[in-house]
Amino acid sequence: MTQSEEKAKIGRDPTRHRSPRCAHLPARRWINRCTSQRVPFDWTINPYRGCEFGCKYCYARYTHEFMELRRPEEFETRIFAKQFSAASFRSELAGIPLAERIAIGTATDPYQPAERRFRITRAMLEVLAGERGRRISLISKSDLVARDADLFERIARRSVLHLTLTVTTMDAGLARLLEPRAPRPELRMRAVEELSRRGIVAGVFTSPVLPLINDSMDSLRRVAQSAAHAGARYWGAGVVFLKPCSKQVFFPFLEERFPHLAERYRKRFAESAFLHGAYPERIRKMVEEIRRGLRLEKRAIEYTPELGEEQLSLFDTMVSSV
Repeated sequence: MTQSEEKAKIGRDPTRHRSPRCAHLPARRWINRCTSQRVPFDWTINPYRGCEFGCKYCYARYTHEFMELRRPEEFETRIFAKQFSAASFRSELAGIPLAERIAIGTATDPYQPAERRFRITRAMLEVLAGERGRRISLISKSDLVARDADLFERIARRSVLHLTLTVTTMDAGLARLLEPRAPRPELRMRAVEELSRRGIVAGVFTSPVLPLINDSMDSLRRVAQSAAHAGARYWGAGVVFLKPCSKQVFFPFLEERFPHLAERYRKRFAESAFLHGAYPERIRKMVEEIRRGLRLEKRAIEYTPELGEEQLSLFDTMVSSV
C-alpha cells in the first residue's frame, strides 16, 4: 500500500450521505455530435445532467454552468433526468450513419443512483436493441450496469457493443475518498464478471491515474489483475487532466486529504489542464508492461455481430427451399 493510500484511510467524507435533489428536465435532443480528436467516438449520449457519485476529479462539472448552477457541489446535489421519448430518440438515431460511433456516459454516469428511479438509460437501450449495425459503447462506475445484461445481449447480437467499467483503484478506502458515492471497486468487478459470463465484450479503464496517489506499479497491477480475473477483454489507463471546474473541487480536496501533494499539483497544472512530457510516457510504458503480462487487449476488440432474427428466418427459409 502506498503512503497516499494509507493516508486516504484517515477520516471520512462528510458529503458521502448527502441526498441529491432529482427532477425531470425537458429535452428535445438526446444525442450530441462530438468533435474532439482526443476520443474514439462521434456521438455522445448522457441521460442525466449532474452526477451523484461526486468524483473529486470530475471534468464535467462545467456542464451545470449552462443551467446557471455555478456552485461546484450543485453538480452532485442537483440531478436532472432528461425526459425521454422513444419515438423522438429513434428518429434521431435514423439520422446517424451506421459507421459512426455512439458513446453513452461520456460526461455523467448513466447508471448513477437516479437511474434506479427514472430508468432512462434502460429506456434508451430498449430502443437501441431494435437497431442493427450500430457501433455502441457505454462507460460507467456502477455495478447497476449488470441489471441490463438482457438488453446488452440483444444489442450485441445486432450491433457492435463495448461496455467499460471505470475502476481507479482496488483500495476501497482510497476509492471512497476519490469517488464518495460510487459503488465499491469489487462490486464493479463483479459486474464485469457477470457481463463477461454472458458473452458481452466488457473491459476496465483505470482513469484517472493520479500522480503519487494511485499511480504505483502495484496499484495499477492490482486493478488489471482483478479485471483479468473477472473476464475483462481489455484494460487501459488514462492520466488525470484538470479543467478549471475540476480544480475548484480537486485542489481543496488535496489540501484536506493529501496536503503534502497539494502544492506540487498546483504547480504541475498551473499552465495546462494536461500533463506533458516524461510522466505520461512513464505511465504508458507501465500500463503496457502490465497489460502484456496479463494478455489483455489495449482497447475494445472489434467483432462481427450475429445475424439478426429476421435474417436468420430468411436464411432458414432459403435453406429449406433448396
